Amino acid sequence: MSLRLPVARSVLQGCGARSIAAVRAQALASSRFATARRYASSKTTTMTVRDALNSAMAEELDRDDDVFIIGEEVAQYNGAYKVTKGLLDRFGERRVVDTPITEYGFAGLAVGAALKGLKPIVEFMSFNFSMQAIDAVVNSAAKTHYMSGGTQKCQIVFRGTNGSAVGVAAQHSQDYSAWYGSIPGLKVLVPYSAEDARGLLKAAIRDPNPVVFLENELLYGESFEVSEEALSPDFTLPYTAKVEREGSDVSIVTYTRNVQFSLEAAEILQRDHGISAEVINLRSIRPLDVDAIIKTVKKTNHLVTVESTFPSFGVGSEIVAQIMESEGFDYLDAPIKRVTGADVPTPYAKELEDFAFPDAPTIVRAVKDILSVE
Repeated sequence: MSLRLPVARSVLQGCGARSIAAVRAQALASSRFATARRYASSKTTTMTVRDALNSAMAEELDRDDDVFIIGEEVAQYNGAYKVTKGLLDRFGERRVVDTPITEYGFAGLAVGAALKGLKPIVEFMSFNFSMQAIDAVVNSAAKTHYMSGGTQKCQIVFRGTNGSAVGVAAQHSQDYSAWYGSIPGLKVLVPYSAEDARGLLKAAIRDPNPVVFLENELLYGESFEVSEEALSPDFTLPYTAKVEREGSDVSIVTYTRNVQFSLEAAEILQRDHGISAEVINLRSIRPLDVDAIIKTVKKTNHLVTVESTFPSFGVGSEIVAQIMESEGFDYLDAPIKRVTGADVPTPYAKELEDFAFPDAPTIVRAVKDILSVE
């Protein structure tokens, strides 16, 4: 499923675009930043995704002296989105390292450090800018272990914002999860909730392999309940999918911010049409939890995939292929439906931007279509 839109040209270009994005990010962070709140009457805590990421990095820096953070504005400015807030004061400038605006430079430096046994966390202000560092990420980090016959590991995390934002146009808003998911040697994680963010990031930092960790800017200020277990310094999550909502009529498989839209769509479908939708949060693109997808297809016999990537060669396309080539195909009662981003660079104009990415009504229409419901 794709949306046909006229191509809108970005009014944000080059370094000016980065400056505007940074200012906007600061305003967003300061207006929505919230600390974790613990309730005496409950064993759950509410925590923002921003705080979950921050606490995960702080604990791993404290746990392992070989871990360090490097990137643009991560230290003195506390991060463009305030995800690294307070870490410079706590750990010092040798372990929280500011860099110039040169993704290729600091990513290459970090890969070199990883090859010598350190454990860098590289922050890209946006994964759209990681294109500047693609050689370091793909040709060096992802391939070295294989090319060395398994003798040289590269333990490194590349993290930062990816996908839809608000009003920052094509150079800041594309979703590149499918790109990175296609690369052998990389692991690609896509957290949705605070517990996802905390558990997956801690697991990624401890992983001996290079990990691409794709966050969504619009989730940073969102608060989620987290379990008491998730607050433990030893808490990590496996790279497996999670059932966010049980259902029996259709499976919606998605990741990151689209989990939120899928849950909203599931509520609408149940309320207005009596349709029971199961929502699966992938949490990992590579490795892809195919077993979890097959399991839900066997249960509901219908599958809708939701992503913000371009319609061609996306995560949904890979899921379709995996199901068609597996026993899951025998359980389908209808063709699989894909909901994707539009086949255009992200428009700057809000009216066009709203059409460029999935939302709850779009998912509802896709489910009704696959179930032949008017």
